[in-house]
Amino acid sequence: MKEEANNSGSEQVITHLDLDTFFVSVERLMDSRLNGRPVLIGGTSDRGVVASCSYEARSFGVHSAMPMRMARELCPEAVVIRGNTGNYTKYSTMVTEIIRERVPLFEKSSIDEFYVDLTGMEKFFGARLLAAEIRKTIINETGLPISFGLSTSKTVSKIATGEAKPNNELYIDRGNEKPFLAPLSVRKIPMVGAKTYQTLCNLGVKQIKTVQEMPVEMMERVMGLNGRVIWKKANGIDRSPVVPYNERKSISTERTFDKDTTDVNKLRSILVAMAENLAFQLRRGEKLTACITIKVRYSDFDTRTMQARIPYTAADHKIIPKVKELFDKIYSRRLLVRLIGVRFSHLVSGGYQIHLFDDTEEMISLYQAMDKMRDRYGDRAVIRASGMGAKSLGRFNPFNGEPPPLLANRHQ
Repeated sequence: MKEEANNSGSEQVITHLDLDTFFVSVERLMDSRLNGRPVLIGGTSDRGVVASCSYEARSFGVHSAMPMRMARELCPEAVVIRGNTGNYTKYSTMVTEIIRERVPLFEKSSIDEFYVDLTGMEKFFGARLLAAEIRKTIINETGLPISFGLSTSKTVSKIATGEAKPNNELYIDRGNEKPFLAPLSVRKIPMVGAKTYQTLCNLGVKQIKTVQEMPVEMMERVMGLNGRVIWKKANGIDRSPVVPYNERKSISTERTFDKDTTDVNKLRSILVAMAENLAFQLRRGEKLTACITIKVRYSDFDTRTMQARIPYTAADHKIIPKVKELFDKIYSRRLLVRLIGVRFSHLVSGGYQIHLFDDTEEMISLYQAMDKMRDRYGDRAVIRASGMGAKSLGRFNPFNGEPPPLLANRHQ
């Protein structure tokens, strides 16, 4: 089977924007004394983990997910700061609104990354000019450094952004995708993680050029379907579209009772179990929520909802207290309850880094262990004592456009 290794017939024009060392940059806006200094963000105790670090700290060999104790040993002069998800959410929203006001189609792929479809814009404004203006506006209005890459595909644009950093821009003209990619490490290809990189290195494949020169059938024989995908990306072939960003994208669950109830302890227990399970689904999908909604329907079918914006998170111990607070505000003890529900919305990807703000490795390990047991034995294999009153969780609405997780279609 033969495939074309170019995008010469494509009309796509896509730019990828990435806020440089986003968490560090926000902290520097809060305190200018951090400018030019090595900065570590994450758990501040010796048992904490690095969630993000400045370029100055990286020069000492520090990287994200490293134990804070080790990072301090490598860079003893570093300033250590506990992450503030509230500030990061605020600035992420500011950048999102700037982009929304200027382009018809964009995708928010994480808290600090965006894809913008500028196809056809060259006829009106010039894609390069528009991308540069968006970047300039973000820098001027937020004070945050941001880089972007512009090319014919999401893959090449994302790689170009990485090469443009820090705080710069890079254009890859149509037809130059392969020459641009050729000298780079295969580790630069999105989806090539540490294990895949090691497998390729064992095969003697370290540069993207080597993949480009291999027959696609050989890559597929060695690595299965992933080999074909990697080969396409190495050759600049990526027709994946920019997915419109929609803050209403959500995950939710509801329960309608066989018999209406005013048992507040039962209601709270079910809500805790719902919130705990939805938070697990977020972590499994590597997503974060920034908005929680509680729904209560009374026996007369009067339905009340209340929502609250929160800093991006997927942690039970951050979400459950807010769920309880909203329920206590909306619940009326005078009426029987027919239905209750919980919804998380304003979802974005990028959960892993945010999770590292938990202060200790033990907390992170605890979540990982609980989620591993749930994956293996079912969503209710590990539950909080306060949620044990929920025998079932009712109707489940998974992520838009994604396969339903374990609770989908479970009967009450």
